[in-house]
Amino acid sequence: MSVSEFHIPALNLMGAGALKQAIGNIQKQGFSRALIVTDAGLVSAGLVDEVTQLLQQAGVATCVFADVQPNPTTANVAAGLALLQQQQCDLVISLGGGSPHDCAKGIALVATNGGDIRDYEGVDKSAKPQLPLISINTTAGTASEMTRFCIITDETRHIKMAIVDKHTTPILSVNDPLTMVGMPTQLTAATGMDALTHAVEAYVSTAATPITDACALKAVELITRFLPRAVQQGDDLEAREQMAYAQFLAGMAFNNASLGYVHAMAHQLGGFYDLPHGVCNAVLLPHVQVFNSQVAAERLAQVGVAMGLAASDNAQAGADACIAAIKALKDQVGIPRGLADLGAKAEDIPVLAANALKDACGFTNPIQANQSQIEAIFQQAW
Repeated sequence: MSVSEFHIPALNLMGAGALKQAIGNIQKQGFSRALIVTDAGLVSAGLVDEVTQLLQQAGVATCVFADVQPNPTTANVAAGLALLQQQQCDLVISLGGGSPHDCAKGIALVATNGGDIRDYEGVDKSAKPQLPLISINTTAGTASEMTRFCIITDETRHIKMAIVDKHTTPILSVNDPLTMVGMPTQLTAATGMDALTHAVEAYVSTAATPITDACALKAVELITRFLPRAVQQGDDLEAREQMAYAQFLAGMAFNNASLGYVHAMAHQLGGFYDLPHGVCNAVLLPHVQVFNSQVAAERLAQVGVAMGLAASDNAQAGADACIAAIKALKDQVGIPRGLADLGAKAEDIPVLAANALKDACGFTNPIQANQSQIEAIFQQAW
């Protein structure tokens, strides 16, 4: 038997009021100046000002880098790093969803290890811990606030780099549903389906363990129950809180069991066309699981039970029912039908497939594919 590892931030705050408690924790640790990494939308929403004021009241000076793009780039990381060094910050705070969290990880990692963020593509390429990073989450999907995964777009190659490094794990994650109630409907749906993808891919992963299995199945159960409610009524605080728990559980699962071809393929769509990650995952998820059911039908049938389906004596029938339920949930929350609806181009499939096969997320898919098989999955998702 091999030794399994389980990575998670040292402290994780969950529930209404977690944000204010996090500020007290920051104050106790004695940080002097924080770089807040965020996006323009949260500046406009007033949340950045709220966090800045809370930090200043706690005696922590701040500067704000709010130029993070929806798919953060190497240029975003370089610009944020330059501001951090100019302002001599000793702490990085990411505020937002997966994009600010990933950009902040890149900034914090290069701040202590040097070089360029491209140097760290792959698994555990860094030598030193990153600058202390605290991640305040405002969405319920990516779980980037608590994982060792960092996804950055390399503009020169038009790909998303998968940086999987224990040193990118934040020291503190914050999930306060009060910061999530204003999330737009489409973002709620996309991030929720992203979380479902994390749970399903972790559950069928070749690196799954009993710990990750338990996290994944509970996440599937909660997402199935509460995502439609969160989409329908954004101020449903119970639905927001339960989705925060669900995406965190899914994060614990994939942070340790890794992912599969859904993410490996979605990364290429995001890097090539600058498409929203959660939507790409949602479109691809059922099609990849049809491929995976060749070897993982029993596991997929168990996912179906977690979604509320009756158990089946036939594994393949259970897997088919699970895939149908995933499609139904995707449609219920308003995800586009296929990749063509997102503006992807069929003539790009060969290069998308070739790049997907190089993505580290695919290494733990339950069945390994070749170029033609990945191309076929892309075509089925069109």
